Amino acid sequence: MIKDNASIGVIGAGTMGTGIAQVASTQGHKVYLYDAYPKQLEKSKAGLESILTRQVEKERMTQEEVDGILGRIEFVDNITNFGECGFVIEAIVEDLDIKKDTFARLEGIVSKDCVLASNTSSLSIAAISSALKKPERFLGVHFFNPAPLMKLVEIISGIATDDEVFRSTKEFIKSWGKITVSGKDTPGFVVNRVARPFYGEALRIYEEGIADAATIDWAMKEIGGFRMGPFELMDLIGHDVNYEVTSTVFEAFYYDPRFKPSFAQKRMVEAGWLGRKSGRGFYHYEDDSKNPKPNKNRELGQEIFDRILTMLINEACDAVFMNIASIEDVDLAMQNGVNYPKGLLKWADEIGLKNVLDRMTALQVEYREDRYRPNPLLKKMVANQKNFYKD
Repeated sequence: MIKDNASIGVIGAGTMGTGIAQVASTQGHKVYLYDAYPKQLEKSKAGLESILTRQVEKERMTQEEVDGILGRIEFVDNITNFGECGFVIEAIVEDLDIKKDTFARLEGIVSKDCVLASNTSSLSIAAISSALKKPERFLGVHFFNPAPLMKLVEIISGIATDDEVFRSTKEFIKSWGKITVSGKDTPGFVVNRVARPFYGEALRIYEEGIADAATIDWAMKEIGGFRMGPFELMDLIGHDVNYEVTSTVFEAFYYDPRFKPSFAQKRMVEAGWLGRKSGRGFYHYEDDSKNPKPNKNRELGQEIFDRILTMLINEACDAVFMNIASIEDVDLAMQNGVNYPKGLLKWADEIGLKNVLDRMTALQVEYREDRYRPNPLLKKMVANQKNFYKD
């Protein structure tokens, strides 16, 4: 449905929109990058030129390639050019009313065959599409930051999305060299849903005083093999952003305690300790000497790692149980969207599903909280002596 040589429209010239425009242009497409604010367009262009110049300096690209990428992107402050686009993706502020208004205006400009997409990470695809007269041509196409480097793209079908629009869009994005996974239109889609315990359970352990941030991060990296610990990652993402995503998912799931936000993180946001961008989060970024050293007790580290991994696996089981994504897509998503060292369900097989269930059950018995309820699929597979990838 989307032609191989289609012109691409990108709405929003922030970090994500600029990154998506770079990806599309690198694949040879004519790109119209729109933003309502001319200064943001200037910032976007200057930033992209700087990034690509560094690629030439590092001999990762030729000047000819860079000139081609920049030459195919037109920075525009109106969307009248979008009439010739075959695919338009929006990457603006996560505000439902603003997105709906944007697409309602856009529908009167684009051709009847143009596929429309949102890069939203937390809003309902069905809700956004309600602003359209032809909601069947609308879907979620969720890139991860930075878009040129991160391989994963979640393709999310809304309740009104036409099957052929979904299929052709997935193939089209895959042709850009991306790894695509299919997800259902539920809060957090695949990655942001399954990943919540990486932050949430780490914060719970911290709040209980079992270990400090440095020790929890050490355990997840040294014992678990993760590239970054949860507190390092939250500091990098920004606590305002991370807390907002958690709060949105919590509310959207009708306040399910599995997704309950942390008071510790809320206080960080209130204090303005947002992480790297403010110079202070769980770590100090202006004076390293103030940062605590981790307790490298391996028994404690193993206990921390086992608890967080168990919660992650339980959430991955729920994504499959509730038909959010397939077993393979859940594992692909977590490895390529947030760089987990292994797919969570493959990891579960290696540990042994009964061991995972026993750990979840022990947490449930200890805390008597619904937060720690074992997933029905996990219980069923253990009862039937099944595994995710092998019998």
